[in-house]
Amino acid sequence: MIALGARLAARGHAVTLETWSRWRDHVEAEGMQFVAAPEYPVFPTREQPLQPYEAVVRAAAETRASVRDAAPQVVVHDILTLAPAMAGELEGLPVATLIPHVHPAGAPGFPPYALGARLPRTTIGRTGWRAFAPLVELGLKRGRAELNDTRRRLGLPPVQRLHGGLSTELCIVGTFPQLEYPRRWPPETHVVGPLMWEMPYEEVAPPAGDEPLVLVTPSTAQDPEQRLLADALVGLRDAPVRVLATTNRKPLPQPVQVGANSRLVEWISYSRAMPGAAVVICHGGHGTLVRALACGAPVVVVPHSGDMAENAARAEWAGAGVRLPWRLLSPRTLRLAVARALAEGSLAARARELAAWAAAHDGAEHAAALVEQLALGGWSELGGRMLAHEGD
Repeated sequence: MIALGARLAARGHAVTLETWSRWRDHVEAEGMQFVAAPEYPVFPTREQPLQPYEAVVRAAAETRASVRDAAPQVVVHDILTLAPAMAGELEGLPVATLIPHVHPAGAPGFPPYALGARLPRTTIGRTGWRAFAPLVELGLKRGRAELNDTRRRLGLPPVQRLHGGLSTELCIVGTFPQLEYPRRWPPETHVVGPLMWEMPYEEVAPPAGDEPLVLVTPSTAQDPEQRLLADALVGLRDAPVRVLATTNRKPLPQPVQVGANSRLVEWISYSRAMPGAAVVICHGGHGTLVRALACGAPVVVVPHSGDMAENAARAEWAGAGVRLPWRLLSPRTLRLAVARALAEGSLAARARELAAWAAAHDGAEHAAALVEQLALGGWSELGGRMLAHEGD
């Protein structure tokens, strides 16, 4: 969202970004106006028993006030934040959806999203996943019922489509098209490439030497025990590589001996470090994955939870990475996975192809142009007002 908003601001538009307060300084530094978003827990707790759709109803009312104050020509919402989409709809505004990862909706014969299953290569495989489709559809219908109950509370009409939280006017998919399984996209859906932004940070030097550089980039949200980081430091301690690893400001719960070939730091700039990496080890968060590929580095993905298994499957399917299941993670298996990623030249070649594609296709620029088309129609490029939203 910051990448998109910053590009729209650079193109002369007045952009308001409503998101969590911790992002305020970065939003304002990119030339946007900041508005604090309502912050509710993603999952209900004993102390805060607010159900997700109850949170949407409450947040929609608060966000509607932000929409009125900003007086935008368009509202852009993250796929996970339904409140701004409904607030924009209540105000009679065009609404666009930004999907900051691969598209979660499948097609006939596709495996269900987030399972981590690859696209089937045979008719039998496709038939098997088609047989699984009614179960997936049952869950989608349940979600539609909950969504329509929320819409009813807000005075909006029900929707008939199963993925009712996605805009039918403009849906921006911020990933590599090479990570999307082949399908026929609806006219409002555009796969624009990654929309990448990171917090500024200084250069961090890797260990000295000429051996291949392996970058270890654990998730900032998952793996609280830092198992991937610890296993990487142990497994690669005496390997013929250099290791630059970051805790991402999550200290290791137990001390781990850092080898002479390794350097462990608190934080790094991925955009600075990844272009020099021969391999990037990660959990499979989409942002880290596409940043590595955009820098031409193949990945070793050890998915932990959420959509990470899906991202790992896509990287493997695209020929740009090695997938190591979480249940098989150990120092030895991680070392073997890194050795394979270094030995198979096709992985590095594919990553370089994706990097070349990213250099020629600016995802944020493409997305900004699409938002302009939706918001401004036949107007000039300058002078429009946009409201982007992230975080309920």
